[in-house]
Amino acid sequence: MTDTSHKRHVILSGCSGGGKSTLLAALGRAGFHTVAEPGRRIVAQEMGGRGAALPWVDPAAFARHAVEMATRDRASFGEPIAWVFFDRGLIDAAVALEYAEGTNVAETLAGTARFHPLVFMAPPWPELYRTDGERRHGFDAAVDEYHRLCKAYDRLGYTLVLLPKIGVAERAVFVLNRLG
Repeated sequence: MTDTSHKRHVILSGCSGGGKSTLLAALGRAGFHTVAEPGRRIVAQEMGGRGAALPWVDPAAFARHAVEMATRDRASFGEPIAWVFFDRGLIDAAVALEYAEGTNVAETLAGTARFHPLVFMAPPWPELYRTDGERRHGFDAAVDEYHRLCKAYDRLGYTLVLLPKIGVAERAVFVLNRLG
């Protein structure tokens, strides 16, 4: 990827259950390229198979798999003309790997092009948060992860934009307006 490719790769990150996937779906319906969260896809695959890389079974294997999947996801878009929105993605996976086994985020990301400098963060939103078969951790663990992500993105020099707690259509307009 060239040095300018990051300008169109936009990350939606933040708290589990904060509305990222719903926002991603709205952006997809509006005609933008979107990439679903690697973690959810991995859990679905693993639950249909051996289950060895589930986050509650082997967090490090899960995180390594998420890094690999997110790297492939990003490479599949090359240098897009239009916006590409990633639900979590490579940096979130690198943060999970750092938390699970201590591998420094910067080491995991070495040699990869930066994403768009604005990262849209879904704040903890207890009224939306739900556990399910793929999201088994509680709200407190989700909030802890949110803080780890904020610190990591800050360390990496990204500008965090807090998504307001408003309806999904309004959130999509907010994101697009911030991107110009």
